[in-house]
Amino acid sequence: MTAGALDGVLIADFSRVLAGPYATMLLADLGAEVIKIERPVAGDDTRAWGPPWRDDQSTYFASVNRNKESVVVDLATTAGRDEAKQLASQADVLVENFKPGTFDRMGLGYDELSVTNPGLVYCSITGFGTTGGADLPGYDLLVQAVGGLMSITGSHADEPVKVGVALVDVITGLHASVGILAALNERATSGRGQRVEVNLLSSLLSGMVNQSAGYVGGGFVPQIMGNRHPSIAPYESYPTADHQMVIAVGNDRQFRACAEVLGVPEWSGDPRFATNSTRVQHRDELYAAMCARLVTLGAEHWFERLSAVGVPAGPINDIEGAFALADRLGLAPVATIDGAPTVANPIRLGRTPVSYRTAPPSLGSTATNEVPHGAAMGNQR
Repeated sequence: MTAGALDGVLIADFSRVLAGPYATMLLADLGAEVIKIERPVAGDDTRAWGPPWRDDQSTYFASVNRNKESVVVDLATTAGRDEAKQLASQADVLVENFKPGTFDRMGLGYDELSVTNPGLVYCSITGFGTTGGADLPGYDLLVQAVGGLMSITGSHADEPVKVGVALVDVITGLHASVGILAALNERATSGRGQRVEVNLLSSLLSGMVNQSAGYVGGGFVPQIMGNRHPSIAPYESYPTADHQMVIAVGNDRQFRACAEVLGVPEWSGDPRFATNSTRVQHRDELYAAMCARLVTLGAEHWFERLSAVGVPAGPINDIEGAFALADRLGLAPVATIDGAPTVANPIRLGRTPVSYRTAPPSLGSTATNEVPHGAAMGNQR
């Protein structure tokens, strides 16, 4: 098997549920060896989150735990905490998402562990940081609500809705993995590890990009607009003869091409529609005019015609349709491990590709005496 980009990196993963496990799975796909530390009997909460199930395993748990080994450690006992310290002393990276202060009280905080393992990269994931929000529970739905995401998601101002997946956890996991990789890169020069901290609220505020920047830079508080964009038009969903579709015109050239396909090239000279700013001002008129054209034929027809001239457009697929499209485009969205399907890692590396080595582990599949001793990448002991 081709060596992975993170071969030789040992990660002690004390995280649970989604943000932390997603981050460590991405690193495992890249070659890191990840030891997932779980509580006795129940293990990670997501082991019980179903349906759906596959072969008596939660597909939720499976979605973020491939390429890992599972070690059961009872952190409520002195013996368990000693085991955890031993694992941490061997690791290049430790990831945890317990309530702030919990690991410090157990003797597993960064300040204590870094004394015996100065090369340790120690990543803590919290809901609202370690100061004023330390006592607040970090649940994705809660952060979507208080973090402003629900205020810009939905069809009507009186019906804010959450995104249909735990997006804040995913964004936070991505930030965590970037922070870990940055710390490992710096350690290659200094020989020293460091603390990495990410939290759900800050990750969401960053992840809302232009909406957050509009407030910070311009004092503008965005509101729910359904599928519309606050700064671009046409950029929303439309009815067709069969299915809903989206058209996402990003510039005037694309709009001219769109108007040609719709059979109304004169729109590009209409003062209401000639530029993006005027289209935004007259979006309701433009929407009604476009709907009148689009409902005459089906979504697939318009998808093909608009795509052929470089206009971003497509049908609103369900998940099955999305995977079918990715497969048709040659993106290989599904990989297999021992014949079982798994969602492919989207990262493509030319020399050190991701790998799918082992299925999500059964609880306690690895004994502590089987954990490798001595990690690589210049970890100082």
